[in-house]
Amino acid sequence: MKHYILLLYAVLILLFCPACIREEIADNTPVNNFETLWRIIDTQYCFHDYKTREGCLPWSEVYTKYRPRVHDGMTSAQLFEVLCDMLAELRDGHVNLYSAADAGRYWSWREDYPSNFNDSLHRVYLGTDYRIAAGIHYKILDDNIGYIYYGSFSSGVGEGNLDEVMQYLRLCRGLIVDVRNNSGGTLTYAERLAQRFTNEKRLAGYITHKNGTGHNDFSPAEAEYIEPSKGIRWQKKAVVLTNRSCYSATNTFVRNMKVCPSVTIMGDRTGGGSGLPFSSELPNGWAVRFSACPMYDSDMKHIEFGIEPNIFVHLNQEDAARNKDTMIETAREFLNQ
Repeated sequence: MKHYILLLYAVLILLFCPACIREEIADNTPVNNFETLWRIIDTQYCFHDYKTREGCLPWSEVYTKYRPRVHDGMTSAQLFEVLCDMLAELRDGHVNLYSAADAGRYWSWREDYPSNFNDSLHRVYLGTDYRIAAGIHYKILDDNIGYIYYGSFSSGVGEGNLDEVMQYLRLCRGLIVDVRNNSGGTLTYAERLAQRFTNEKRLAGYITHKNGTGHNDFSPAEAEYIEPSKGIRWQKKAVVLTNRSCYSATNTFVRNMKVCPSVTIMGDRTGGGSGLPFSSELPNGWAVRFSACPMYDSDMKHIEFGIEPNIFVHLNQEDAARNKDTMIETAREFLNQ
């Protein structure tokens, strides 16, 4: 009987004394939000030493630079501005801060460079009779060069789509794969397209994973391969057109295509973005995205700041005045040789 009385007493305490149950709540102040964000990047971001070698401010010095700007009397808008300025020191387009009012971003990886893409010229080459297979627009140019434009790897493409595209273009003398202004998306679609340009398994690069809180705590490098597709594969020369807006999954696509023997990369250096992004949250509910898994090329070199083409080509304004896209025309001349 005593046992049941004690049990009833315990239940009554839980029902009528909620204050007895304590829940730890993160301190939602500007200072603590700053400290939390700095610590997340310090322990989980993957490019600290590499970015320092490339001229970025060491992360410990970033703290010294921005901590005096934060105080508990500041508004949310003021705090957001300071935190975004701090994150921009990393020069990483995969680093973002999201509030209900805004999205902090670093876009200088493309905004500080010539676009090398003209939408009006692009419409001239595509015309109105181009074909559409899921996310791919394609046609045969008048000199029997095939042309594919893939504007976003967020737009899916299936193996059946790619079989139809390759079948339609099979008699062309060469193929242009234009991924200018493709800022990324799903790696699966990027890899699926690249597999159409190799007949054997090839080493494309490496990836490592952050596995500790230290700046150099990474797993051993894992090799990444490009496998030949089981569908129709392209057997002739191909050119991939790039510009600074080729980012993230498109950067990886260009890396993979560069090891294919009949493929030439032409245009401008890609924008980069090789660190697979992860997310976390601050005490005030703001979300932060950051790079956590660095990727490399087949020589184990970082591709975070972009990949150089085999042949540099830029848009020429005189050509543009004549409705000519210098990059497409150079690719056509190359393929017609």
